[in-house]
Amino acid sequence: MKEKKKKKTKQIKTQGKTTKDRKEKKEKNKKKLRRNIYIGIAILTVLLAVIVLIKVFKPSWFTDKYFEVTGEKIEAVEPDIDVELLTVNPYSRPGTPTEKITGIVVHYTANPGATAIDNRNYFESLKDGHDTQVSSNFIVGLEGEIVQCVPTWEMAYASNNRNIDTVSIECCHPDETGVFNEKTYKSMVQLCAWLCMKFDLKEDAVIRHFDVTGKNCPKYFVEDEEAWQKFRQDIGETLKAFKS
Repeated sequence: MKEKKKKKTKQIKTQGKTTKDRKEKKEKNKKKLRRNIYIGIAILTVLLAVIVLIKVFKPSWFTDKYFEVTGEKIEAVEPDIDVELLTVNPYSRPGTPTEKITGIVVHYTANPGATAIDNRNYFESLKDGHDTQVSSNFIVGLEGEIVQCVPTWEMAYASNNRNIDTVSIECCHPDETGVFNEKTYKSMVQLCAWLCMKFDLKEDAVIRHFDVTGKNCPKYFVEDEEAWQKFRQDIGETLKAFKS
């Protein structure tokens, strides 16, 4: 009988210990679960904060559609632009919406001595002449004047298969060499830097017509690679100054 009592007492102690271990284990699991929940909430909060910051500072990452970055900084550095929009027509302003702008294409007019407004009026005349399809979003003139022919949210006929996702700039030049004078060059840099800021791009998004089709356009920047790299560098420096 004594031996049976001892065994029974031992069983009770063992059961008690097991129950205690289970409770401790259960409590530990609860604490672990709570800790994991807190960690998960913290990670989620950080991720949401990162997404909000990206949306604010890099909105282009979240869309494939046309958009513009807006704000006082961009308005403050906008160059003087003479808006002389073309009449909507199939030959120079088709009215086709652009997609997200991913590049800025620089051209030269190949029309020595002609002014920005001369070139704009030529584009306008195409609606009557029906000779060809050609235009540009902007034209930079010999005095540094900037004329806008087509809104940036509409496609211009300038850069072949890149018309749909780029803004085009035709640049005037005084002679057959295609070299831009100082006033034109300065406005080209300012306009490109402003457009980069407006569409959340870097200076390497500025390309030549040559880079799209291999055409010798703009002549000066195709034939003088150092001049082209210097132009991009000047855009980058101006862009930094705009953002500071």
